[in-house]
Amino acid sequence: MYSLISDSVRKEFYQNGVVFLEQALDTEEIRMAQTAFDWSLEHPSPGAARFPSKDDAAAIFYQDLANPKAVAAYRNMLEKSPAADIASAIWGTDDVWFMYEQVFLKEGGKSRRTPWHQDSSYLPVDGEQLAVMWIPFEPLAKENSLELVRGSHRGPLYNGSRFDMADDTAPIYPEQVLPRLPNIEADRAQWDIVSWAMVPGDVLVFHPAMLHGGAPTDSNQRRRTLSLRFFGTDAVYAPRVPGGLTPTELPRGDADDSLEPVFRKLPRSLAPGDPFRHPDFLKVRPPQFSTRL
Repeated sequence: MYSLISDSVRKEFYQNGVVFLEQALDTEEIRMAQTAFDWSLEHPSPGAARFPSKDDAAAIFYQDLANPKAVAAYRNMLEKSPAADIASAIWGTDDVWFMYEQVFLKEGGKSRRTPWHQDSSYLPVDGEQLAVMWIPFEPLAKENSLELVRGSHRGPLYNGSRFDMADDTAPIYPEQVLPRLPNIEADRAQWDIVSWAMVPGDVLVFHPAMLHGGAPTDSNQRRRTLSLRFFGTDAVYAPRVPGGLTPTELPRGDADDSLEPVFRKLPRSLAPGDPFRHPDFLKVRPPQFSTRL
């Protein structure tokens, strides 16, 4: 098992939903991750988006995710990076699959914060063996880092944020499906919010059901982060709305369709609770040798 992962780290992940791993990546591993990040910037997918800022029109807040070509471009990094070994060690399983990547770029002015949300609201998958690895490429003060609500992966699961400029809690589903997000920013003292100062090489690992949001950047700051999502053997299909629809299958305007390339591959025959599997999800531990990619 990966040497950074002790029994106390495993316990912390399952109880709190998040662990901070100091210097989990060495210089070469950071370089490989940044090469993958740069590839994503140079090859935007149909889901790439730039979010406007309320406070500074010059601020750039760019994100892209689930590029259909990223698996081939990221494969070498994924198989050589310790990221999958970290997931394997935390979960105590030998089998790890890569779900999808996400890149964030904030620079050029005072950007808006990333709204509070839970990734699981957008994903038709449940399980203990789910992990997001958040990898920054610049030093970050605690107040400019990712923020999370400790223990929130245990529920409730809230509606997904529409990332609406006027209301961060505006939902993507009908409110009878999932409850509306609370306005965490309006009452921060009532929430057990955690964050860490980070430098390149540090990694945050958290469960996708965690309430989390990215702090804003200052006018003289640049923040580049790569987010990798993995799942393990206990991951099961979990549709979020009646009939098994995912957010990507809702009418246009009701939800972002940028995850459509990831989840359209799931067979319609899947029933809630079935193993979350498809041959197109790259198995990174043990490595999957295939001519498909």
